[in-house]
Amino acid sequence: MLTLSVLDQSVVSYGQPQGAAIRHTLALAQRCEEWGYGRFWVSEHHNLPSIAGTAPEVLLAAIAARTSRIRLGSAGVMLPHYAPFKVAEQFRVLDALAPGRIDLGLGRAPGSDSRTSQMLNPDRYASERFPQQVQELQAWVSNHGFGRDHPGYGVVAQPTGVTTPSLWILGSSNYGAQLAAHLGLPYAFAYFFSNGVGVESALEMYRSQFQPSAYLRQPLATICVSALAADTEEQAWYQFQSRARWRLERNRGRVTPLLPPDMAVAGLSAEDAIAIDAMRPDALAGTADQVADQMRILAARLELDELVVCTWAHDPAVQARSFALLAQAFALTGRETQRVPELA
Repeated sequence: MLTLSVLDQSVVSYGQPQGAAIRHTLALAQRCEEWGYGRFWVSEHHNLPSIAGTAPEVLLAAIAARTSRIRLGSAGVMLPHYAPFKVAEQFRVLDALAPGRIDLGLGRAPGSDSRTSQMLNPDRYASERFPQQVQELQAWVSNHGFGRDHPGYGVVAQPTGVTTPSLWILGSSNYGAQLAAHLGLPYAFAYFFSNGVGVESALEMYRSQFQPSAYLRQPLATICVSALAADTEEQAWYQFQSRARWRLERNRGRVTPLLPPDMAVAGLSAEDAIAIDAMRPDALAGTADQVADQMRILAARLELDELVVCTWAHDPAVQARSFALLAQAFALTGRETQRVPELA
């Protein structure tokens, strides 16, 4: 049985204040718990007018206070920006707020432009130490500690507790897949970044090179896809135009808030219209049954038991309706929502 989870990026809609995007994320998390989704993840981006989610650890605390069952996590924390010990403390606090429900997804990418990255961490070479940072963070999150030869010997990330956050490695290339396999951690591939380019290679590498760890006995992988369901196929493709136009502009170096569908296609040149139409064959959009069928085929092809869904729509009601329809199509309501990696 396929588990469905959610990634929400607090997308900023044209004509709306950025703070509204954060509040919409809070409301959506509560609804997704009601509908039976397995996880609710939030992302970290900086200096982007289209995404308001800059501090996943703060947003997750608010969501934890409003939910009781669904797993919550980051997808992810861009670890090179921060000291691993501080991230461990933040997520130990989150685990105290929602014991046994916290996922700590880690990314190496900046989630921003180079100038903004430098504002977050002036060390331009921080990303080169990502594997070491992950291992240090894992030691502090689990409170296994360090040997006497490590500067962190005797330092404890508090609050301590019976449960610990579950670490995930995120990526869109073989780099993250190899690291997750080497450390014996779960792996999530950002399929929606590039319509799945490289996913087969990354998953094969992760599974073939996986080394069982004290944390995880067998490989555990998922992918995050972009999907949009509506009551009719026509409505879905109409709403699809908002994200399609955003992608078109992003590819040209222009990032703006998400336009409503009618504005997204207004004044398009013939070349631009062709470019947007070219995105349709790879898109997961349509009625709930159509999208669900496509998702099941994709999950079966990649041998996955879980898919994470990211949905962009200018109108939050359209986004919420999409998740509600998919929950119905997959009969999620009433399922166990706290699916966790198998511990050794």
